[in-house]
Amino acid sequence: MKLETGKTHCSKTGKLEILKKWPSKKQWAQLFKVLGKKERIVFLVFLGVFTISFLSLIVTLYVKNTEVQPAVGGKYTEGMVGSPRFINPIYAASNDVDRDLVEIIFSGLTKYDSEGQIVPDLAKEIKVKDEGRIYEVYLKENVLWHDGEKLTADDVIFTLNTIQNPDYKSPLRGNYLGLEAEKINDYLIYFKLKNPYAGFKERLTFKILPQHIWQDISPQNFLLTNRNLRPVGTGPYRFKDLTQDSKGFITSLKLVRFNKYFETKSPKPYLSEINFIFFKSEEKLAKAARRGEVDGFSLSSPEYYSFFEETSFKEYSFPLPRYFAVFFNSGQSKYLAEEEIRKALNYGTNKKKLVQKVILQKGKVVDSPILPRIFEYADPKQTYSFNPKKAEELIQKAGFEKKDGKWVEVTREINITEFTRDLRQGSKGQEVTALQTCLAKDPEIYPEGKITGYFGPKTKEAVIKFQEKYSKDILDPWGFTSGTGIVSKTTRAKLNEVCLQPTKKTYLEFTLLTVDDPILKKVAETLKEQWQEIGIGLEIKTYPISQLEKDFIKPRKYEMLLLGEALGTVPDPFPFWHSSQIKDPGLNLAKYKNSKADELLEEARTTLDSQIRTKNLQEFQDILIADAPCLFLYTPDYLYWVSPEIKGLQSKIIPDPSQRLSNIEEWYVKTRRVFK
Repeated sequence: MKLETGKTHCSKTGKLEILKKWPSKKQWAQLFKVLGKKERIVFLVFLGVFTISFLSLIVTLYVKNTEVQPAVGGKYTEGMVGSPRFINPIYAASNDVDRDLVEIIFSGLTKYDSEGQIVPDLAKEIKVKDEGRIYEVYLKENVLWHDGEKLTADDVIFTLNTIQNPDYKSPLRGNYLGLEAEKINDYLIYFKLKNPYAGFKERLTFKILPQHIWQDISPQNFLLTNRNLRPVGTGPYRFKDLTQDSKGFITSLKLVRFNKYFETKSPKPYLSEINFIFFKSEEKLAKAARRGEVDGFSLSSPEYYSFFEETSFKEYSFPLPRYFAVFFNSGQSKYLAEEEIRKALNYGTNKKKLVQKVILQKGKVVDSPILPRIFEYADPKQTYSFNPKKAEELIQKAGFEKKDGKWVEVTREINITEFTRDLRQGSKGQEVTALQTCLAKDPEIYPEGKITGYFGPKTKEAVIKFQEKYSKDILDPWGFTSGTGIVSKTTRAKLNEVCLQPTKKTYLEFTLLTVDDPILKKVAETLKEQWQEIGIGLEIKTYPISQLEKDFIKPRKYEMLLLGEALGTVPDPFPFWHSSQIKDPGLNLAKYKNSKADELLEEARTTLDSQIRTKNLQEFQDILIADAPCLFLYTPDYLYWVSPEIKGLQSKIIPDPSQRLSNIEEWYVKTRRVFK
């Protein structure tokens, strides 16, 4: 090889030999000795750019060909007001904390998915037979209890029997009366209904108890055993431990990931641990949240809503298929029996202002019992927009006069101003009716008490007794020693004195009962203010829910009742508005009765055709709104604040607040990348 004029000449073979030889470490070490300073800088810059470009290319290709997926790990801490009492599906319905814990620890045959739809859970498949009267439920065969035992049909039958048995006093009992369950084998159950029920799959969300743990506990001890605070379920998380203060108040509870959870298609659940911290008031919970002691929480009092607007917490709003209303009991108030008065109360209520004032727009005005905006039904044909002038016209039409800003009904106990005629046996007419009405007030004078408008022998006997009772004023002036039975001058004078009471004024006033709850009390006070502006008085009485149910709701002893009603994800107004539900344990709180409405509700409940159900419910809402048996107010949103580090949550329609946790196995903190 020669070197000439700066040009290199080499054979083909020599070129290949050079390419095959990679410089050794020693040769690379000599590079910087050969290169000048500027050449070294240029070389290092080139090398750096090349390295960065190469790494960027690798990262870009990796990101392009992979995707982020949730990974197992991480913790979540939730703050709650209250503490657990019965972490037991049989009793959890009466305590918010218990409901939330049961939702995570236990499983039902069906559940609500992330879209709020009913899907199989413990059930592998559900077949509907006999026009909706039989449901064949096939269980998944890989389900284990948290203690390692297998779940079978026996557990399902045991749970249902326990709910239905009155000795256990489960609040769920009313939903499952008349339902029969037959075990076909360890993984097949037939549920038999007396009548088809469109919402039955939602009924199957009841959580299952382990028979092998509970079967030896008597009904008397079911509420007393400490197993209620050390639950064993089949859910994505299992009970680990709890802590209590010196007074026995449960301050915290820990759940850990159940590694053998039956959802095996993915590594769910993702979170390794869930902790619950319990507080005695919303104020203490709110302060703990501000200090960053919890990752998630909910507060019912609107006064705290703005408290978290400037924090890092993300607000989730869950629509609830429930409404709050004032139910009118016409059986306890003659005025509420009048359609004009019921409609006047509707026209006299500014619902938009109430929602803005009480729940700070965290909800929507309601005009219908089927919540058409949530369930996508047609809006009702008629609504009662705020119209105080219309309200006053209806009150006046009902026979009231407005005096000093209040509506007054002027009445007399006897509908005549004076006895003017001589009356004797054989007489008849309005004055005889008034005479009998007056005499009937004293059983000793007129024990028969019949108001016929005809002066017969019994009426004559009563007049004689009346004359002899007041003989000094009636008989003595005539020198009589016994009554004559004829109503003449002195008898008429005494009747006018005794019987004709002064004119009676009755104000248009009502008494409203509700739960001793801050929000509902504020709703009641707002109604009182609004109705006062149109001349209607309102007295408010509040009670603990247990007392309200026992002393007033069950016997239907109230004029007005402010309360909420929940429809579920398959709207079924039957329990609240069908005439068969007027008496306890029914929930027809307005004692509403309409034969056409009954027919529509019956068919809507039993048909499996969604179009027929929709048609019937829309027609039903128009009939009920026209009758105005109540005052619909609003549907609230459930507000939930969660740390932005917690992923996997979705806002959806939930039948009750505990269902926000129905897909907690999908929540995650950690992530990983996997190739597509």
